[in-house]
Amino acid sequence: MSKTRAYWHEDAACRGMDPEELFGDTTGQKRATAVCRGCAVRIECLAEALDHGLEWGVWGGMTERERRALLRRRPHVASWRQLLTAPAPPGGPRPSRD
Repeated sequence: MSKTRAYWHEDAACRGMDPEELFGDTTGQKRATAVCRGCAVRIECLAEALDHGLEWGVWGGMTERERRALLRRRPHVASWRQLLTAPAPPGGPRPSRD
């Protein structure tokens, strides 16, 4: 991304969507996660939800149920933003995300 942005959500694929689509029922959640797949700021969005304990809606392509499961599997992660946005070490894989 070449431009400097004040907030990651300025570039979110869901920007301008009806919030009911992001906080809706199963059908709405499926549509929202489909929008997230091609989003340029998906990782920042997911990190925001995980770091701040956002309980409702689709964030970063994950439903609240999926995020709760991830948090249960990785209870000792202090900063999801650091984990998810850390550059890959030279010659090695990125840290596991789940």
